[in-house]
Amino acid sequence: MAQIGKYNIKAISNLVGILPGTLRAWERRYNIISPVRNEAGHRLYTEEHVYILKWLVQKVNEGFTIGQAINLYETKEHKSSDDKSFTENLQSDHLVNQIVLALSSFEEGEAHNYINEAFSLYSVDKVLFKIISKVFIIIGDKWRNGEITSAHEHFATSFLRTRLGMIYQNLPNNKHLPKLIAVCGPDEKHELGLLIFTIYLRRIGFQVIYLGASIDSADLDQVIEEVDPAGFIISCTLKENLKKTIDFAITIKKIKPNVIIGIGGYAVSTCESPILDSIQEFYVGNAQSNWDVWLKQNFNYK
Repeated sequence: MAQIGKYNIKAISNLVGILPGTLRAWERRYNIISPVRNEAGHRLYTEEHVYILKWLVQKVNEGFTIGQAINLYETKEHKSSDDKSFTENLQSDHLVNQIVLALSSFEEGEAHNYINEAFSLYSVDKVLFKIISKVFIIIGDKWRNGEITSAHEHFATSFLRTRLGMIYQNLPNNKHLPKLIAVCGPDEKHELGLLIFTIYLRRIGFQVIYLGASIDSADLDQVIEEVDPAGFIISCTLKENLKKTIDFAITIKKIKPNVIIGIGGYAVSTCESPILDSIQEFYVGNAQSNWDVWLKQNFNYK
């Protein structure tokens, strides 16, 4: 059965990463795809077209000319061991786009269905990093760029927090790795990134006490005395809260000099020197590979 065309040329350009003019030129010269036209005569592209174009763009980025890439595709040599990974990435990107679209339209039921589909296809870690993390980043970028309202952002954040909370509550709190406290920096309310990191830490065996939104600095002494943590993980999303977050980390160090401090979040990953240089030893990074390096350096994990 023929696939339904649902992406216009602007949407396909954004999805694939090529200019509409380039796309039209490829179509005219090589006839690699034939999008259908709607009643107004506008091109409509299918999921199969997205796959083909993304594959071709990947090959062009690897150094092939577009003609060479198309010849390679048409000889079926693209059906290699790498194709499975590429198809998986395409599939996960499609789910991310659908979840973002559903959340941007206040369609909670549809968003749940796509999240459930993701869990049926991938492991928990892949859903966290390939799906939910990307949705979280895209929603945040759309809000900061004025593409969605604060109401949309709050709705999406509430939805994602609920789904992450369901994962978190079902995880055992193991006791064979050090005890950590996860908390947002002062005046911080955006906690999804911290929750994702907390879930990752608990899945690999760390004992994590998740405090979420920022606590009163006056309560630090009591929290540290009762928990006696080996480390604090602190998240900061808004740039205006970064200095307060760094001061918060310094206060923790004064109370418990041997504690290991980790700081992450959008405000940290996008700050520039000299601020980033001053907190480099605390910076946990913004990807799973960065987290693993930081954990190995500070806790001899792996």
